[in-house]
Amino acid sequence: MKGKGLRLVKYGLCILGMMVFFFLPGCAKEEKNPLEKIKDLEFTVLAEDNIPEELKTIIDEKKENTFKVTYQDNGFLYICIGYGEQVSGGYSITVNDLYLTDNAVYVDTTLLGPDPAESAGIKKNTPSYPYIVLKTEFVDKPVIFN
Repeated sequence: MKGKGLRLVKYGLCILGMMVFFFLPGCAKEEKNPLEKIKDLEFTVLAEDNIPEELKTIIDEKKENTFKVTYQDNGFLYICIGYGEQVSGGYSITVNDLYLTDNAVYVDTTLLGPDPAESAGIKKNTPSYPYIVLKTEFVDKPVIFN
């Protein structure tokens, strides 16, 4: 009887071990991707006359070089991206993405060169300083520029 009982205990432990091996990994806490989008953020691209004065001053000081600036005022977050001095006018900036994750606000923009079809009216030797200012709801998280 003693040998049979010991065999049953070993068999039971073996079954228990197999259950732990197969079922516990499914119970592990799933790691979230820190870049996983929670939601897109609504935003407005501001014209120069709608930019807060203090922010205009900051942009003016930085515009000759590339820059990335955030600014908070009256419950809004302003995200500014400047592409530095360009050889002519006619540049534009497109917003590819602006979204919220658990850890941050992510923004991705692209500088687009002058349209060759429209470049006849652009002064070639007059530099420009393309930048964009996005206004969105204030979120107390860091902004990651892509």
